[in-house]
Amino acid sequence: MAWKTLDDMDMADKIVLVRVDINVPVDNGQVTDDTRIQRIIPTLRDILAAGGTPVLLAHFGRPKGQVVPEMSLRITLPALEAALGQSVTFVETPDRAALDALPKGSVVLVENTRFSPMEEKNDPKMAEFLASLGDIYVNDAFSAAHRAHASTEGVARQLPAAAGRLMAAELEALNAALGTPKRPVVAVVGGAKVSTKLDLLGNLVSKVDHLVIGGGMANTFLAAQGIDVGKSLAEHDMTDTARDILTKAADANCEIILPSDVVVAREFKANAENETVAADACPADAMILDAGPATVDRITKTLASAQTLIWNGPLGAFEIPPFDAATNAAATAAAELTAEGTLISVAGGGDTVAALNVAGAADKFTYISTAGGAFLEWMEGKDLPGVTVLGG
Repeated sequence: MAWKTLDDMDMADKIVLVRVDINVPVDNGQVTDDTRIQRIIPTLRDILAAGGTPVLLAHFGRPKGQVVPEMSLRITLPALEAALGQSVTFVETPDRAALDALPKGSVVLVENTRFSPMEEKNDPKMAEFLASLGDIYVNDAFSAAHRAHASTEGVARQLPAAAGRLMAAELEALNAALGTPKRPVVAVVGGAKVSTKLDLLGNLVSKVDHLVIGGGMANTFLAAQGIDVGKSLAEHDMTDTARDILTKAADANCEIILPSDVVVAREFKANAENETVAADACPADAMILDAGPATVDRITKTLASAQTLIWNGPLGAFEIPPFDAATNAAATAAAELTAEGTLISVAGGGDTVAALNVAGAADKFTYISTAGGAFLEWMEGKDLPGVTVLGG
């Protein structure tokens, strides 16, 4: 992968269009989590330090090409100004002459790009208009890089383009994990349904040495092997597909690690009465809600012998104790190995980040991606339009 960064650009006295992701959670008119805003600050500060004027392009919510007042980016302005430590000029309809007239050191936030129906259609007219506003284009929104929109792909074709600090860090981490990884490579894939991660599993079996499958997905794989999983969440119509993946893994010399023991309960609630049984001994009236200690021991030993870990999805029903035990134990082991310098660990996906935070392990991972869909599509081996256009 090759892409230009801010260091390759002469930004002095230039207007720099910066695609960012500040689609942050809001409650009662207040930003409740400014993580995404904090992550773009290094890019903005470096552009300012180089004498450039950052003009931020971003979306907020899903207005579907309509002007929806409650989805205005104006709501993010106080949090953005607080994080950046300076005032930010908000504009609904940007104008090049007005941007050129701004005093040096200004930062501009443009209204929600998705208020225009041309944005998500990647309409060339919108891309041309955006390009007319700036001299350089910087994409710092990996989380939107899987979308070929006017502000993520179209405009990048018309201006000198580079990756921002956040985008570059994400690409470097992902390249280290799957592009040219240190082996052995372990992937942990959990979650409820095999059907939502077919492309992911199909790509990983040809790229990794060990594939740990957890969560409800593991139940489908157990059922595919003729094991009775009782009342567990499982996609019984996907058992043929699961068997195909097992065959592909064997052909690619990828070891699949499924639960050998499981924690079962009759109720899906916190601290429900539970027991640990062999994976093939789930009672007919019970459901599998977590991997058991023997399985965790096998996973942690596999991690100890690995050099690279990619993680997406929990191993059990991590939202309700004690069915978070396997996820917490494996995540803690991965975090400790990372801290010791023996493991490169990259994780991503909404549930994954939440689970690693619950385990108290997220801070020690090499890289945590907040990108969601873009992270998954990258793991699936798909080209991301917003990255490809940067030269990657």
